[in-house]
Amino acid sequence: MSDTMTSNCSFDEVDHVMKYLEPSIYIPIFLFGLILNVIALLVFCIFLRKWTESTIYMTSLALMDLLLLFPLPFKMHATNHLWPAGLQPLCSVLESLYFVGIYGSIYIIMCIAVDRWVAICHPFKAKQLRSPVVAVATCVGVWILVLVAFSSTIYRFREGGETDFHCFHRFSKKGWSPLVIGSLLVFGFLVPALVVIYCSANTIWVLQQSGQHSAQSRACVKIIYSSLSAFLVPFTPSHLAILLQFLVHQGVIQDCGSKAWISLFIQIAMCLSNITCCLDALCYYFIAHEVRSTRNTFRMSMISQRRATFSTSEV
Repeated sequence: MSDTMTSNCSFDEVDHVMKYLEPSIYIPIFLFGLILNVIALLVFCIFLRKWTESTIYMTSLALMDLLLLFPLPFKMHATNHLWPAGLQPLCSVLESLYFVGIYGSIYIIMCIAVDRWVAICHPFKAKQLRSPVVAVATCVGVWILVLVAFSSTIYRFREGGETDFHCFHRFSKKGWSPLVIGSLLVFGFLVPALVVIYCSANTIWVLQQSGQHSAQSRACVKIIYSSLSAFLVPFTPSHLAILLQFLVHQGVIQDCGSKAWISLFIQIAMCLSNITCCLDALCYYFIAHEVRSTRNTFRMSMISQRRATFSTSEV
């Protein structure tokens, strides 16, 4: 969602920096992300052969990551090359897939945090609320939500014309309207972030208060921290950058030096946000380890609850 502002300010230096910096960020992310997510799908779909709530969510997350990775080569090309006007429909499709991958990942990570919170903090209710069928329905709902939301709106944010253009850059005023950016920041990031933070903190607190220090409990804490990192590290800077760029478009920030800094910041932040494809691999590792090594954790948590202690369950 980067944008090169041209009103009485020069951004040639920023463009020169990004010409070399962007490929150095995108190429490793693309290669490692592609390898790690393909391996994850093979592990979950072929080698584990156990469809739990966790493996269903992680499979969906891996598919979201692959969807996010697909447009990256086109995005790299579009940064330094103008596209013919006739490719605007293709550009809109690629932009839609890119943002579907980003915000689909955000919502799947949120669902994983909620599922884990229910399993560990409310084990009695979990038996009714958690099931592979519920997990599949939730993932399908997330896919439909983000596909409809972005596929129906992204194409409207680019001015039609017969001139060459930079795909993934320079959205129209509609794309930077208060309604669009407000909805994106609140429902695309802030609400999921608060849910993930609350569920993660509450789950860690329950595990610590339970007094259990088993290998399963320690592994669960690692999963929580890795999921939290995979959410906050890539997405917090990018959405802060979107907010700052929005203030530029609204005329709140007018200093050319500040505009140049924000232009550089949003482009770097958006590049680094794609590292979520690699950070999710931490979650894949811990989930795969848990699925292999624990089969009766939920039953054990119910027994512990009956003894009036805090409990853990399979995550």
